[in-house]
Amino acid sequence: MSVQFPVPDCAVQDTQFARAFSVIEKAILERAFPAAAIAVTHGERFVAHKAFGRFTYESNSAKVLPNTVFDLASVTKVVATTTMAMILYERGLLDLDLPILSLVPEFHTDDPRRKQVTVRMLLAHSSGLPAYEKLFLKAKTREELLAATFSTPLANDPGSKAEYSDIGFIILGVALERIAEELLNHFCQHQVFGPLGMLRTVFNPPPTWKNATPPTADDKSFRRRIIQGEVQDENASVLGGVAGHAGLFADAADVAAFAHAMLQGGQPILRRETVALFRRRETTPAGTSRALGWDTPSSPSQSGKYFSPDSFGHLGYTGTSLWIDPQRHLSVTLLTNRTWPDCSNQVIKQVRPRVHDAILEALEQKP
Repeated sequence: MSVQFPVPDCAVQDTQFARAFSVIEKAILERAFPAAAIAVTHGERFVAHKAFGRFTYESNSAKVLPNTVFDLASVTKVVATTTMAMILYERGLLDLDLPILSLVPEFHTDDPRRKQVTVRMLLAHSSGLPAYEKLFLKAKTREELLAATFSTPLANDPGSKAEYSDIGFIILGVALERIAEELLNHFCQHQVFGPLGMLRTVFNPPPTWKNATPPTADDKSFRRRIIQGEVQDENASVLGGVAGHAGLFADAADVAAFAHAMLQGGQPILRRETVALFRRRETTPAGTSRALGWDTPSSPSQSGKYFSPDSFGHLGYTGTSLWIDPQRHLSVTLLTNRTWPDCSNQVIKQVRPRVHDAILEALEQKP
């Protein structure tokens, strides 16, 4: 089945999305982030694709271009890892309710609760694993960091609470690699990025891409260098730049192409039924907003106030996000480097919903 790309139709974007663009420009002036790129698909059309700002706040810094590549951070979880899980599930190779111990026996400790943790729980962030651990402080190699990840103690009973977990997705990535008998980055390259024409999407960008990638951190404590063209997440860095929770780089148009495929029911890489299953909000634990890999709008939501209840999306720590609304056949990709020069600035949390609201107001002529 051939890829159906959205038709470029951005001729009036500066007029149609003037309010949304001004939100981004104001955020740059107020130093929420120095660099940004946005891509919007609506129906079969690519209605917005624009770049803003410079790589850093210095006036002589490189200007952001529409094809500038950003560190996607946790958007990796859906574009790469969850999509790999969907493909393996569709092929009958992945049982969502399989105990993770059967795939990753190193997950075993003397805590009997670990036997209850399933693939589904890792995808839905209900495994009981903690959100995040600075494993990179004690693990100096990929093998050491994986060992530390596998032995991370549970923070809650499995299935009792939804707590977003990088730890869980690192383990999930390893499990998927073992099922596929192929590394995550290699699998995604020829099963996802290649078929969807995502030519500027990659783990570990080549050195020639460095000058096309805004820096994400002035790391003064761990790596002691400017982080540019390499993954910002320290755990992913020790893992060699390829991990289930982070590490993917892409430009806004590629993420939008991926989103458009999801709006087409996954064509040409997935079946509609598979996408529907994974994007559906889980019913347990009670009150969770999580689907399988994906998040769904909660109140208040980073997607703003207009995205429909069956929308799905994901955020990235570096200031990236993707939201998809099947009812409107709409996707909004917003990429920034809000972690430059450090991660203290949280203004992106106010910017994202304002941008999304302004886009919906423009498309639907809301007052």
